[in-house]
Amino acid sequence: MKISNKYLVEAIVFVSYVLFAMAWVGGTASMTQIMSSMDVDSLASASFISGAVTIAKIAGTFIAAWIALKMGIKYAFFLSGLLVFIGVFTPMSATYDVLLVSRFLMGLGGALMIVYFNPIVMKFFAVEERSTINGLNAVAFNVGTAIILSSMAEINTLTGGWQQSLVIFSVASIVLAVVWLFVDFNEPVTTPVAKPVTESPSVDEEASVYGYSDGLKDKFTWAYSLCYSGLLAFYICLFTFYPKAGITQSSVVIGFGIIGTIAGMIFSKKVKQRVPVITWSGAMVTLMVFVLSFYQHAEVQLVAAMLLGFFVFFPITALVSIPHELKDMTGDKITVVFSLFWSISYLIATIVLWLFGKLVDINGGDFTMSFLLIGVVSSSFFIGSFFLPETNPKKES
Repeated sequence: MKISNKYLVEAIVFVSYVLFAMAWVGGTASMTQIMSSMDVDSLASASFISGAVTIAKIAGTFIAAWIALKMGIKYAFFLSGLLVFIGVFTPMSATYDVLLVSRFLMGLGGALMIVYFNPIVMKFFAVEERSTINGLNAVAFNVGTAIILSSMAEINTLTGGWQQSLVIFSVASIVLAVVWLFVDFNEPVTTPVAKPVTESPSVDEEASVYGYSDGLKDKFTWAYSLCYSGLLAFYICLFTFYPKAGITQSSVVIGFGIIGTIAGMIFSKKVKQRVPVITWSGAMVTLMVFVLSFYQHAEVQLVAAMLLGFFVFFPITALVSIPHELKDMTGDKITVVFSLFWSISYLIATIVLWLFGKLVDINGGDFTMSFLLIGVVSSSFFIGSFFLPETNPKKES
């Protein structure tokens, strides 16, 4: 049996990442019980797990293109599913070392998976459909996170406990990975492209493999990565440090992030220009970051969190669509572009988070300078938009 229906293929991809998010966030939410079961109460040990996860994200996204070039996208995505399944050892870990390895490899699988979204979308969907599918994939992690944050207690009651829940998430992941093996990558895309946005690559261009050195020399790679890195740094910081500063609206941000992604999908379908929505959303995000950080009023912070959730994710469909609409884009090239995009973004975000924490320590626990830093860094999304190419410029009459 071969699976060639593009919507079924997308369903497998989408649900695979939702399950990764559920296993990942579910494991994080259960970390207190996990560490307690191993009689580990060291904050340093918990921090080391977070550090290992960060390394997995940076390294995983960086090597994703290399793995895809060696194995092909089909088997590379299958490998990412296998690595996600290794998270099954998180609730079963008898020692800290096993826990650390399981979380690292699981994070590595998620890092690979997020890179492979784009060549899969490019393979199975026509140009005019990709913005919608890209937007759908962009919301997958938030959907999984929202399910866990809102329903983990109920899920645990249904399954019999947090261990059983995490095992079920992992088993479901490996089942989908096996189903993925039946996807037919040999058949050409049957959906006709009504009107290509860009020119098709020539035979010679398709024959030449686009590698890491090409990607690192490409100005677009750096403009694209630097634009998003500040936004990513703030988003991670919001869930890492803001609660310690007494700002705890993370669930609000996630909920409105889902709404913003759906709105962005609809908007990008109707309005083809990509850069303006990134520019205006970036301006709103930077403004709301300062409001949330410095205006210590519960109602105002709630509104700021709602707007942040919406405008952080509203432009993501447009942002992810840009590489798909560039001239002469191929499957190999888009894999390298997103591999470097995520790796560079996570590397910069990690450095920013270290500086954020360092400033808090230097200032005796005061967050003022750190909030100023993250506010300035978040403006990269607004400033960086001016260096991005507009793939659908308005035609002058």
